[in-house]
Amino acid sequence: MDKSFSILHKMIQAANTRHKVIASNIANSDTPGYKARDVKFSGVLNNEVRMSTTDPKHIQGKNGGNAGGTVITENDLSWGDRNNVELDVEVAKMTENSLRHEASLKILNSKIRMYRNAIRTR
Repeated sequence: MDKSFSILHKMIQAANTRHKVIASNIANSDTPGYKARDVKFSGVLNNEVRMSTTDPKHIQGKNGGNAGGTVITENDLSWGDRNNVELDVEVAKMTENSLRHEASLKILNSKIRMYRNAIRTR
């Protein structure tokens, strides 16, 4: 199989992880002192997508980053009860995350259909 299955798997896992964190934020929106958390995936694809070099003069690609994402606590603002969860922001994040998850699943399903069709036509 090709490498895209691994990449899509990681993207789906990342969306699942972020969904849990956002749901936790929403559930704790009235908890005094609770700080909103989010998951940053700046390195999700860095470990999967690397340019190979064919000549020693080529620039080496960067690798590293956390494939599972990094959970961070957002400390940028706070209300009177020291809780910084804004429901509108969290719902927007949840919607965006759901769209990414759905897109990854659609691409994965499409790739599986392509392989099935290729096998059937042989």
